[in-house]
Amino acid sequence: MLEIEALNVRYDAIHVLKNVSLSVREGEIVTLIGANGAGKTTALRTVSGLKKAASGSIRFEGEEISALPPRQRVKRGLLQVPEGRRVFPDMTVQENLDMGAYLQKDRAAAARGQKRVFESFPVLYKRRRQLAGTLSGGEQQMLAMGRALMGRPRLLLLDEPSMGLSPILVQEIFSIIREINAAGTSILLVEQNAQMALSIADRAYVLENGAIAMTGAGSELLKSGEVQKAYLGG
Repeated sequence: MLEIEALNVRYDAIHVLKNVSLSVREGEIVTLIGANGAGKTTALRTVSGLKKAASGSIRFEGEEISALPPRQRVKRGLLQVPEGRRVFPDMTVQENLDMGAYLQKDRAAAARGQKRVFESFPVLYKRRRQLAGTLSGGEQQMLAMGRALMGRPRLLLLDEPSMGLSPILVQEIFSIIREINAAGTSILLVEQNAQMALSIADRAYVLENGAIAMTGAGSELLKSGEVQKAYLGG
């Protein structure tokens, strides 16, 4: 589904991503873990088109998309939930969800998508007329995910969905991620909570100083002594 090969990304003189290659197969949850500053968010931003690569290839469902603007990637079903949620605070929950469906021409399909979002996130239905800026952090994260789902993603890019949330809400968010995947959406997950990320991932990559240091099944890396020492407090 997604194939990244020899990706290099720079911010001026800083070489952030160094020959990164990774893939996401249809139906998978793939996670990218690593320390702060390792380049995880840059990887997602480059895949979604918000950052231009210096070199390398990004293929989505067999098509080279490196030169496509973000809007065209969204139209193909590649959507990102950004770090920090980034909801529109002065718009209602309903208006935020409507923004997620702005490229949808089929209004009946958009209505069905909204119904599914409210089924996945019942609290959003209760808060649908409330300004997004007045929601709790957990509710804003649910809204950011729901807004992305309104775009009917084939592949959902999640950037630090558990950031700033209580342990109970973290469990709830990861349960919802599993449900979204089970319903047919492939997921590329960037997450500081390596324990939770590896526990739900089919496969995982460890990013260190902008390069892939390890890869394997999520369950395998969860048991790795090296990963435990570096990221799991073992």
